[in-house]
Amino acid sequence: MQEDSRYQVPSLERALVILERLLDHPDGLTLAELTTDLNVPKNSVFRITNTLLAHGYLNRDANAKRFSLSRKLLVMGQLSLADKPIVPAAIDIMQECRDEVQETVLIGTLVESEFVVMEQVLGSHPFKFSIDLGVRLEIHVSAPGKAMLAYLTERELAKSLKDYRFVRYNEQTITSKRGLMEELRGIRECGFGLDRGEQLHGIHCVSAPIFNRHQRPVAAIWITGPEDRIPKEAFPDLGRTMRSYADQISERLL
Repeated sequence: MQEDSRYQVPSLERALVILERLLDHPDGLTLAELTTDLNVPKNSVFRITNTLLAHGYLNRDANAKRFSLSRKLLVMGQLSLADKPIVPAAIDIMQECRDEVQETVLIGTLVESEFVVMEQVLGSHPFKFSIDLGVRLEIHVSAPGKAMLAYLTERELAKSLKDYRFVRYNEQTITSKRGLMEELRGIRECGFGLDRGEQLHGIHCVSAPIFNRHQRPVAAIWITGPEDRIPKEAFPDLGRTMRSYADQISERLL
């Protein structure tokens, strides 16, 4: 049942719709595109976007005249996940992890049925993996997504997987809830999650969850790189390594 419209603020509602629309367009949208897409008066969109820009929620490309989301919402989300900010507590540990494994080290968290990248420390190899912060990953093909899912309560897990679409990318992709549940049981046994090239051939990831003081998963740390540098036979040792670094971050959140 919808809330009584008498208690809603139209301008605020439009601002939220604009933010949600920009979330789906990481390259940004122009004022004209937002006006057309949302069927909202141009003057209204102009005032709202400039207000969001002034408060740091949007960026604007002066040349392309496109509005895009800033990192402010991402930072706010990080702060809401734990009693202590996660990324500041993790960054030096991520750097230590990178120095040991030499691959790019990333950290992120679940947001409803997607996994969001919060920060990264680039690998030391000449060829290294990099991803835009704020990018959303599908949970059934991402090592960190599965690593966090494995430790959710039954209710939280059911909510995350409700109406979830298991898109098939290749022969490695998990394509059913049953298959995912089997994978999660394995993660609980070993303590780390894997991506065996389940979306992109030749790209492997190893991840471990980070817990807050209530022993709830609030984030995950992972490494990613090419198959020849992260071969399947190295998964057990790398899994224990990621588990160790994740535990160090968890201790800081106590």
